[in-house]
Amino acid sequence: MSNQSVASGVRLAGVMAHCGGSPVGAVKFLAGAIASAPAAPEPYEALAELWRDRRSELEEGLDEDGSLSAVLAQAYFLFLKGDMDNAVMALGSVTGVRPEAAWGAASWFGDARFLGGVTAEALAEACLRTLDYGHDLDSEEMRERFEPWFHALDVVSERSPVPESLAAMARLPRACGRYELAFALCDRADAVEHVMWAAVARAATWRVMGDLDQAAAAFGSALAMEPANWSLYLDFADVRAEQGDFAAALGLVEQGLRYEPHEASLRAAGAAYRTRLFGSSDDLRALIALAPELVNTSYRDLLIDYACAGPKLPRGLVAKAQQICRN
Repeated sequence: MSNQSVASGVRLAGVMAHCGGSPVGAVKFLAGAIASAPAAPEPYEALAELWRDRRSELEEGLDEDGSLSAVLAQAYFLFLKGDMDNAVMALGSVTGVRPEAAWGAASWFGDARFLGGVTAEALAEACLRTLDYGHDLDSEEMRERFEPWFHALDVVSERSPVPESLAAMARLPRACGRYELAFALCDRADAVEHVMWAAVARAATWRVMGDLDQAAAAFGSALAMEPANWSLYLDFADVRAEQGDFAAALGLVEQGLRYEPHEASLRAAGAAYRTRLFGSSDDLRALIALAPELVNTSYRDLLIDYACAGPKLPRGLVAKAQQICRN
């Protein structure tokens, strides 16, 4: 649908006639127009008119509708109501489902009222929702589509530098390959207060960039702030394993197990790293037994790969472990 056809096709009277007078049907039609041209103002003008004229019907009809078109329209309606937090979280959900559309190009998303009213906490949550479905965002096309989001992050983080929220915000630019913005958000957080989550965000960014020494240093800083956090020991251990230092990795896992001795991922990592270091058949069997408890199959397969490279392991046992990765 071209921009011209969007403009000519979204006059409310024509839309309502096309949809048999149904305001909910009109919303879905207009959402399709927005998907074709997110920056075009005409669909939003029609939605605003519809909201003024048929608000009660829309609220009733859209209340339980979780479709993408309904959530997209609700994001704009929430903006019109002045509820900037729920508006941005709704748009984050839509973006997570279909990041290939430049939803953030909508004029309301860059509006001064929105940027001045949305909280850092809500924008951070919206950023996390954009990542919910694991889409690959690290490309020039995606960076261009997310430019309005990056602008919002810059404005809101400067206006309201809540350290934990800024650390969460950093996940979006990191996923898009905008590492300098991820680090800038961490710097702004640190300027207010040094918190564990900002150190973790910095570590994760260095790790994605391939600088494992810097990642290790940042995880060390995070642990200094929260030395009883078992997941930090596991993250730090995984970096050491990636560096090839399985003795250090095992030591970190064992420290983590002091705080959470029943955590399956810690126990599996410990079994994998012991197998890699010592060629322990018992530990490889323990890893095989724990494998079904590991929800992250990529991490499970990585641990099995590490373990199966251990010295002098029985071929049959190695084959049994490797079979898990193929299933």
